[in-house]
Amino acid sequence: MKAIFLSYNQAYHEEILEIMSLCGLRGYTYWDVTMGRGSFKGEPHLGDHAWPTLNSTLLIMAEDRLVPEFKRRLKELDSKSEAMGMRYFTWTIDEE
Repeated sequence: MKAIFLSYNQAYHEEILEIMSLCGLRGYTYWDVTMGRGSFKGEPHLGDHAWPTLNSTLLIMAEDRLVPEFKRRLKELDSKSEAMGMRYFTWTIDEE
C-alpha cells in the first residue's frame, strides 16, 4: 500500500479527481486550501494580493499496482502547464 501526497494548483482539482477515477483510486483525504512555494521554480501560491493563487492537497491511499499509471497521468497533466504547479510524493504504508 502506498500513500500519495499531492499538492496542486486548485484549477487542477476536477482533472485530478477524474484521473483518480480512471486509475481506480478511491480513498483520500482532501485539504481545500493549502499555501506554498515550489522548491525549484514557479510562483508562490499564497492567496494574497501579490500571489493570489492557492493550492489544494490530497492524501491518497493506493494499492502499489495502481500508482505507476496515476503518476504517469499526473506527469502528463503537469507538463501541459508547469507554471500552475504540482508536486507529489509517495510513501509505503503498513496495513494493520
